[in-house]
Amino acid sequence: MIKRDFYLKRLIAKRGNGQIKIITGIRRCGKSTLLFEIFGKWLAEHGMSESSIIKVNLDDVENTGLCDPLALYEHIRDLTPDPKAQYVVMLDEVQYAISRAELRDKDRPPLLYRVLNSLIHKHNLDVYVTGSNSKFLSTDVMTEFRGRGDEIHIQPLAFSEYLPAHGGDRTEAWSDYLKYGGMPYALSCESAEYRIEYLKRLNSEIYLKDISERYGISNAAGMTEILKTVASAIGSPTNPRRIASTFKSSGEKKLSEPSIARYLSCLADAFMIEKAERYDVKGRKYLTSPCKYYFTDLGLRNALLNFRQTEAPHLMENAIYNELIYRRYSVDVGVVPVSTGCADSEKRRQIQLEIDFVATKGDRRIYIQSAFAIPDEEKLAQEQASLLKTGDSFKKIIVVSAPSPVWTNSRGITIVNVMDFLTNPDPLDL
Repeated sequence: MIKRDFYLKRLIAKRGNGQIKIITGIRRCGKSTLLFEIFGKWLAEHGMSESSIIKVNLDDVENTGLCDPLALYEHIRDLTPDPKAQYVVMLDEVQYAISRAELRDKDRPPLLYRVLNSLIHKHNLDVYVTGSNSKFLSTDVMTEFRGRGDEIHIQPLAFSEYLPAHGGDRTEAWSDYLKYGGMPYALSCESAEYRIEYLKRLNSEIYLKDISERYGISNAAGMTEILKTVASAIGSPTNPRRIASTFKSSGEKKLSEPSIARYLSCLADAFMIEKAERYDVKGRKYLTSPCKYYFTDLGLRNALLNFRQTEAPHLMENAIYNELIYRRYSVDVGVVPVSTGCADSEKRRQIQLEIDFVATKGDRRIYIQSAFAIPDEEKLAQEQASLLKTGDSFKKIIVVSAPSPVWTNSRGITIVNVMDFLTNPDPLDL
């Protein structure tokens, strides 16, 4: 079993805090294994009896009847009869207990939320749930939990988790990680052929089919083509209007901007893609459009494109983004307005330099550029230009693919190899 110590420690720290621990993430990323097996094993090793740990997998056809929230409540009540005993309740893939009609009803919260609130009112129950839909964590939902919802977001394997489980040397592991991603089961497949088949099957039979059914999307083929368009342009600014123009120019069936925006929202809700907003570093404000999209798992992205577009620079940038999310940073795309030309010249104009990532956690901030290669001083000057114009002293890092020791140049910018960056516990320590 692959260790997920980073997440296990968070579950242990939140144990018995009187809140619903809501574990979210894309399906098949390891939520169930983390909760039922890894955390369940830890609880057993620390004194919890098997009868005190209640596990219900709502994704299992045998538990279809328990997708009725009231039946689920009665089932848990029957398994927790002693009011003086302590129980741990684990519910897997709880979105199956929310109907499509309830999702459409904006005026009334789903019955499941009332059931979960009732469970946490019982002081002898410690409740954990998993879900594969971010709508479950929207502001109004958290309001329904009356401030008693505590999120733990799970991703596919980070490279620091993937590397020891891979078994090969670091360079080989990195190459496989960029190609096949970090879905735990994909790593265990015996051959590249089986990995590819598994990833393609996840896309078609699990994610896209599930999203279409859950949101009542009639044009599943159109949504798939939109996802492929995003996959072909990871790291490039885009928006529904640009995607609509791409479809029009390629002769594809026309899709309206509202439909494209809805499909992108559904894909993000299911954690297939993540949206990075553009942030004006000097103006300290967000820019409405365009934005960037990154894939939660590179293997799923590559499988969607039949492994035909595996450009290492773009994949490396996506991997860095995922690593920052794994480390619980909020990640934006930085924009730095800069004036060019002489102050008294009529040709003076303002341009926007870009910083790949502005990573923020509390009062900490890091500026990061993903530069696959820096062959000469001209390229170095290009990559560090935006970093030098931020006007502040936050840490600035350029991540490169070439093996090299970590070093800080005369301008105060740290340059680090991507594998060192991904395996270092804290980029501020570089």
